[in-house]
Amino acid sequence: MLRHGETEWSRSGQHTSVTDLPLLPEGEAQARAVRGPLSRRRFVEVRVSPRERARRTAELAGLATDTVDPDLVEVDYGRWEGRTTPDISAELGRTWSLWTDGTEPGDTPGESLAEVAARVDRVLERVRPHLTEGDVALVAHGHVLRVLTARWLGLAPEAGSLFALHAGSYGVLGHEHDRPVLSGWNVATDH
Repeated sequence: MLRHGETEWSRSGQHTSVTDLPLLPEGEAQARAVRGPLSRRRFVEVRVSPRERARRTAELAGLATDTVDPDLVEVDYGRWEGRTTPDISAELGRTWSLWTDGTEPGDTPGESLAEVAARVDRVLERVRPHLTEGDVALVAHGHVLRVLTARWLGLAPEAGSLFALHAGSYGVLGHEHDRPVLSGWNVATDH
């Protein structure tokens, strides 16, 4: 699982779902930097979010997209799109967290973690048959990949709060003794 490289909003901490921002030059460098490590794996399937930042990250990382998968889009933040956690918390007069408070309708309806879990469960069902043949790459966004990791491990979507994933880094999900495991996390290279 590869999180897209840095954008203006990922740098500032603004929640970004439907706003389709390009990668910053630093984000492009992050994507190029993981090309070497990823080239040592045999990917039999590459699925990418339809957002420009994810598609460009896949391209720069040397991953040939097999499927643009709308189920890999970022959490729909609704009212909180483009806002930072401190800004939202100040408006609400209390500490806000996606993991405990969720989203609220705004220009878009917002999305519950249960809805995100249903999406990533579909992704996992689609990729599992390919895992007998080789690796699958998923290129997407921070929160959706964190929920996907929780679901891979058999955890509730809220457990995604435990898996911070930095822009331009990747995680490796695998198996040990036929059980789903987290094999690597926040892997990035210096650039």
